Amino acid sequence: MKAAGIIFSNIHDKEIKELTANRTLASVPFGGRFRLIDFVLSNMVNSGITKVGIITKENYQSLMDHVGSGKHWDLSRKNGGLILLPPYGMSGTTLYKSRFEAICNTEQFLRRSEEDLVVMSDCDNVCNLDIAKVLAEHVRSSAEITVVYRRKTLSEAAPRDRTLFELNPESGRVTRTMNVSKAHGEHNVFTNMLVAGRRFLLSIIDNAPARGFTSFSKDILTRTGEFRIFGYPLEGYFASIDDLQSYYRISMNLLKKENRDMLFYQNGANIYTKVRDSAPLVTTESADIANSIIADGCVVEGEVKNSILFRGVRVSKGASVTDSILFQDSCVGRDTRLNCVVADKQAVILEKRTLSGHETHPYFIAKNSVI
Repeated sequence: MKAAGIIFSNIHDKEIKELTANRTLASVPFGGRFRLIDFVLSNMVNSGITKVGIITKENYQSLMDHVGSGKHWDLSRKNGGLILLPPYGMSGTTLYKSRFEAICNTEQFLRRSEEDLVVMSDCDNVCNLDIAKVLAEHVRSSAEITVVYRRKTLSEAAPRDRTLFELNPESGRVTRTMNVSKAHGEHNVFTNMLVAGRRFLLSIIDNAPARGFTSFSKDILTRTGEFRIFGYPLEGYFASIDDLQSYYRISMNLLKKENRDMLFYQNGANIYTKVRDSAPLVTTESADIANSIIADGCVVEGEVKNSILFRGVRVSKGASVTDSILFQDSCVGRDTRLNCVVADKQAVILEKRTLSGHETHPYFIAKNSVI
């Protein structure tokens, strides 16, 4: 069966507000040259999905600039391809406030699609998933919904609500769905990725007013007796971005080769992004670089260790950048010291500054700031 994709670009913006003040979560830079949406888009394309709708809400100019026509993911097509779905799906609709309202606003997209299945995903996940296997399992089990979950140990200090599943160990059918604000111990945790039948989704949308459906997780996923809901366990590398601290931690984990190999080179499935033509990295005799990811277009004259530098970053002579993430076109002045810093695009740190955070609480510099 063929499948279409739906991506939610704004759902978790409030949870990482430092980086989403001027952009969607989907367009947050990651890993030196990627954006978060690249991972879910690449997973869909690698699995043979050629029609993808991206649900937008606000601050999506940078997202539009990044995805463009979709050609970098082979989605620039006459039929299907990449489609940006605006906040208002049709006349009379309002700006969505929940995932369920966002799905309802895609009604016309769903009705005009010919695919039998729909893959839905948020952009807070960093993984390399073969969605074709999830689709095959969905068909095999005659499921109406297949949720992708992972086995994870939670602490009560988790920064956001979680959707947890209990499953029949033999059939894999979900027997209970729990939406909890605080949970600890080992659980089957929803990854915010699922597969559903297109006609099933349309029937949910059509019946929502009469049945009082307002939440997908609370009104749909909890009806395990009424709907055929099955689970698919996600294995391999997976990271969920919940806040600035987790973004920093997950980014730093990419400095380990085994994590990069699992994420970017798993089973030959590539992660694609917008290609830019930039000059190669320039280093001088005074440069000292160790265990770092540095994009093209950077100029390094100082020390860079255990850090991630995006395109066009300049580190001046005598400067030291350690355990930090510098976004595109940031500039570090002479004799400046940065430690555990996350600097947004075009941030300028002048000469002889000393800025330090901690790995559990990185120091954040907003876009276009001058310090």
